[in-house]
Amino acid sequence: MGKCTFTRSAERVRAAGATVSGGVNSNFRMGVAPTPLVFERGEGAYLLDIDGNRLIDYYLALGPMVLGHSPRDVVEAAKRQLDIGLLYGGQSELEYQAAAKVVEMVPCAERVRFAGSGTEAVQLALRLARAVTGRSTVIKFEGHYHGWVDSVLWSTSTPQDQLGPEDAPVKHAASAGQDLPAGQNLELMSWNRAEPLLARLAKGDVAAVIMEATMCNSGGIFAAPGYLEAVREACTRHGTILIFDEVITGFRIGPGGAQQRLGVTPDLATFAKAIANGFTVAAVAGRAEVMDRLVDGAIMHGGTYNAQPAAMAAAIATMDRLSKPGAHDGMERQGTRLMRGIEAAFAEAGMPVYVGGYPQIFTVNLGVTGKPSNYRGLAKVDKAAYRKFTTALLGHGVRALERGAWFLSTEHDEKVVDRTLDAVRAAIAEVAPELQHLRA
Repeated sequence: MGKCTFTRSAERVRAAGATVSGGVNSNFRMGVAPTPLVFERGEGAYLLDIDGNRLIDYYLALGPMVLGHSPRDVVEAAKRQLDIGLLYGGQSELEYQAAAKVVEMVPCAERVRFAGSGTEAVQLALRLARAVTGRSTVIKFEGHYHGWVDSVLWSTSTPQDQLGPEDAPVKHAASAGQDLPAGQNLELMSWNRAEPLLARLAKGDVAAVIMEATMCNSGGIFAAPGYLEAVREACTRHGTILIFDEVITGFRIGPGGAQQRLGVTPDLATFAKAIANGFTVAAVAGRAEVMDRLVDGAIMHGGTYNAQPAAMAAAIATMDRLSKPGAHDGMERQGTRLMRGIEAAFAEAGMPVYVGGYPQIFTVNLGVTGKPSNYRGLAKVDKAAYRKFTTALLGHGVRALERGAWFLSTEHDEKVVDRTLDAVRAAIAEVAPELQHLRA
């Protein structure tokens, strides 16, 4: 089979710039080499683009497609609802069924509110925490991403030479035009260091600590033994709301997400992506005494499209599948094999790499040796070299995120992984002459 080419995608994106800024509707779709792609359809583990390429997909729409593209049960559930109603400006039985499913699956979930995106869900969780505690300060961590709005878009991918001291990190605005005062009540810390965080919480004025329980947005880094437990205990002792951002990990790495897998229960958690396999559903779930502060209307939460019925039908179908015993076993098995195979391929080429995270969502950190403990441990990641690798990989029919993350679905079977590893080895061989510096 010949190399994939993407001429028609490049031409279409360029022409679309006359009506759509940059030819894309999310900046996260801009950094694709050699060009942002235009697709015709998705089937299982594959995407088919307008150039006629059939690509093994590890973007998975940046995480939602945990059951693969176009799963029949999810699509049929949404279609049945589309025939009887699109949006009511009121409630449907489907949203109550979906909420009951979240409560059944997620350890922290006693109550649920649905939203339209993970970014919105995070804002609701923070608003709840501030209202319940009567405090303003929120602590977040370097390299953790909680949405694109001004209040939380800080230090998500700060250049390593601009981080400042680890005990006093420099808070880095991640976008031009960001409203800087919106972040004035946000304090930044380096993750996975219990002692300074516990000392800060002891002052008794922190409304919330928000974190990814495992760093999946960057690095694929696990919490140190005892870290999450220590933070949980300190938040309880000092009256601080602990929020886990499970937009990436929720329903993907296990039926109850990271909190179930790691055995630490937050007060609130945010979900999106894998909850509805491509439909626009997000949620905040948490303790009843916190969530029920929404009941009297003093805390504003709205959204015209919250709990849209067809999306709720898709969410129920998705969660039904993911709650079945063994639903994640294939991803666990094939993802582990893929992680080890990628490690071995780079090792054979003499290039240092750290592959970290869960089999269902892991990160390939090219240029890193050892196990990093937080964002600062990713200083040696060679982003330019990795981008050359993913560009070559795309030419061999495999689509992987340029930032290093790999998402798996239930449709990535043994045959798909075999083909992927063949492509990985071919791509490494192709770019090896340009990456001689990694062997030094």
